Amino acid sequence: MKIIFSFLLIFSFASCANGSEKTYTGSTPAAPVIRTFLGISLKDSIDFIRWKITISSNHYQLSCNYGIGKPNTKGFINGGLKIELTEKAQKEKNYYLFFNGDKTLKAVELNENLLHLVNTDNKLLIGTGGWSYTLNKTDPSGSDQVSLISSPTILPDSMAFHGRTPCNVPGIISPGQLCYRLKWYIVLYANTKLNQPDHFKILGTGWRKEGKTGYWKIIKGKQGRTIYQLNDTNGNGFIFLLKLDEHIVVFTDASGKLLVGDEDFSYTLSSVESIKQ
Repeated sequence: MKIIFSFLLIFSFASCANGSEKTYTGSTPAAPVIRTFLGISLKDSIDFIRWKITISSNHYQLSCNYGIGKPNTKGFINGGLKIELTEKAQKEKNYYLFFNGDKTLKAVELNENLLHLVNTDNKLLIGTGGWSYTLNKTDPSGSDQVSLISSPTILPDSMAFHGRTPCNVPGIISPGQLCYRLKWYIVLYANTKLNQPDHFKILGTGWRKEGKTGYWKIIKGKQGRTIYQLNDTNGNGFIFLLKLDEHIVVFTDASGKLLVGDEDFSYTLSSVESIKQ
């Protein structure tokens, strides 16, 4: 009986430990703060880094693959290079701190499904037209929670965002249509005198030639969050972008749930230089 009890106790502890683990994956650019943390030379040519990180209460396991992307594939030329780390982790409020010797990398927990890597000042790292700095939980649950509430928007004459996402933005790809990724270039124009939204233009997958135009507006979600809603020709919202700060937006569905990506792409878009109409 004691042996059985001991076995059940060990099994219970193991189950609790496994249940507390969270695994995130994604592909990001290679900002200097990330290269320094991983020990990658600032001179190395890198297209992107693919991450898999499992976090428990006080440590993490990280597997990274990085290098130059192999054309027309999801992989790297010659397989890329790999880094494996098992080190201490610490959580402070909604920030994770990952340690590698005397080096530290930080990520903000946007919600239970999404992490976003930040710099030493806790500002969100700004991605490129190819990849963002968002990591996605491998077993997500739908959530409309978000830990960051952006400040009110003072509109410039235009805001441009770009990036690549998976194909599951609602209403963009017809059922049965083959899709590997969606490319986005969205410009939001505004009336600066009135500080009001005006019209938008979208270029990218699905709108390669002339683009798609229409009008947009700002709506306030729960907890005062700011959402850019792009309307179709009937005035109905068909794209919803949650503003995290002046440079980062994340796709949500119509109910406000943040979309969760995969190991290749997130649903985060990053700002580009403001352009003139």
